[in-house]
Amino acid sequence: MGKPAVVVDHLWKRYHKRFGTSTLWSLFGRRERTDDEFWALKDVSFEVQPGECLGIIGPNGSGKSTLLKILSRITKPTRGRIEVNGRVASMLEVGTGFHPDLTGRENIYLNGAVLGMKRAEIRKRFDEIVAFSGVEEFIDVPVKRYSSGMYVRLAFAVAAHIQTDILIMDEVLAVGDAEFQNKCLGKMESAASEGRTVLFVSHNMAAIRALCTRAHWLDQGKTVQIGDTASVVGRYIEGAARLTDRPLSDRTDREGDGSVRFTSVTVEGVTPDGPRAVIGANDRIRIRMGYRASKAPGALVFRVSIGDYTRGGIYFLDSDAAGGFAAPPATEGVVECCTGPARISPGPCYVHIAVFNNGQRADRVAYAHNFIVEPAGFDGLRNLPPRQHALGLIEQRWTAQAERTPG
Repeated sequence: MGKPAVVVDHLWKRYHKRFGTSTLWSLFGRRERTDDEFWALKDVSFEVQPGECLGIIGPNGSGKSTLLKILSRITKPTRGRIEVNGRVASMLEVGTGFHPDLTGRENIYLNGAVLGMKRAEIRKRFDEIVAFSGVEEFIDVPVKRYSSGMYVRLAFAVAAHIQTDILIMDEVLAVGDAEFQNKCLGKMESAASEGRTVLFVSHNMAAIRALCTRAHWLDQGKTVQIGDTASVVGRYIEGAARLTDRPLSDRTDREGDGSVRFTSVTVEGVTPDGPRAVIGANDRIRIRMGYRASKAPGALVFRVSIGDYTRGGIYFLDSDAAGGFAAPPATEGVVECCTGPARISPGPCYVHIAVFNNGQRADRVAYAHNFIVEPAGFDGLRNLPPRQHALGLIEQRWTAQAERTPG
């Protein structure tokens, strides 16, 4: 086996909870306060071989993004060593490396140059990058006028198409529609098949399982497990299922600026006979979310993802896509979403919840709740298929007739 593409050797990364604490204490010749320290990474070691696709998983705040920033040389480790053998393309957040006042065209050339590409190489791939991004009409518009979806399309297109040895991707599937997400997965898969190394951070376990040959599970800055994807993801999902048993008030693994916070979430089935806790395959699903804002909120958008623990998403619910609210939500209250008939195969499901305030994510809680779908109550099927064969159900009628024998 040749030289590894990536080597991480006993890596530690420390931050201070108060900005500038280290500098202020050093000015006065005093030792830094140890209670002010936060260790984002704690003695992490692993290797990635050329052409391998490694999935990096873990809850919010586990150190995944910090690890990628160190590998991308955006920040330095506190202790330990990294070795990266080859040219790296990174996409760590929407529009990484883009200058907002430059056009899409100019940013392609700028980003490519930063990655060490010659102008002729960038020009050769320019049309392919633009076509993949789908922003041809706006390629000569400053990117500060792009939507977040346009930003991420172009940023991913540049990172994936510029010829580099190592591709580092952090939650590239978090923005964009299903068609774009499938294009991203396809491009990363083809990059790995061409011998490029891929490091992929995602909360989408279905994508991790489909794309990655190995997975590395981080939690609170430490390695929990690293190994074959099926084994690591299986254990991680078991842990995620246990998260839903904790009250929202105890959940510290949340994302957002905190301007709006969820206070409760309940899920129930809606039947002609009334609500029930266990949901039938053909019941409607009612999700109620309590929330509290620190001050009068702006335009609030609530989102809910309903998924299967082993195979990814089933439904994505969005208050804005459904037409919004008849009246602006109050500073504190409860929002409710009621679906049509669930038509989900029997088995356990999880719920992610998120709220956006004036376009900014205010709060997101992964695995906020769970519920069970039972076999009863679906018209059209006597024996429902097991979850591993189908997530969704649909009414169906089959007929057969004998073929006449010519005589």
